[in-house]
Formats: sequence, C-alpha cells, structure tokens
Amino acid sequence: MHSDTHLLLHRLRIAEPPLHAPEFPFVTPRPGLRTRLGWALVELGLRILPRPPVRPLTTSTAA
Repeated sequence: MHSDTHLLLHRLRIAEPPLHAPEFPFVTPRPGLRTRLGWALVELGLRILPRPPVRPLTTSTAA
C-alpha cells in the first residue's frame, strides 16, 4: 500500500467516532462540589434561623 493512501485511511479511521463504545454508560451526572456545598450551607442556615413565635388566633367581636 502506498504511504499516502495508508495515512489517508488512518486519518479517516481516527476521525470517525467509535460505534462499539458508548460514552460512560454507568456514570450518572452529579452536581458539582460547589453546588452541593452551597445547598448544604443553605439548609444549615435555614435550620439555624430562629422561628417566629406562633401567635394564637384571636377573634375580635368588638364592633
């Protein structure tokens, strides 16, 4: 085989995506570390926040 033909076939083969190997079939996308840490801090902040006192319901019959 001529060297130019061999190189051309090689370049064409490399340019094609592989048909038999899917990209990471067992990996599920996870949120990044910054996102997880941020939401954890938000949740912690909401737990630390003091809750407002519950006022009893009063019905006024004054007219």
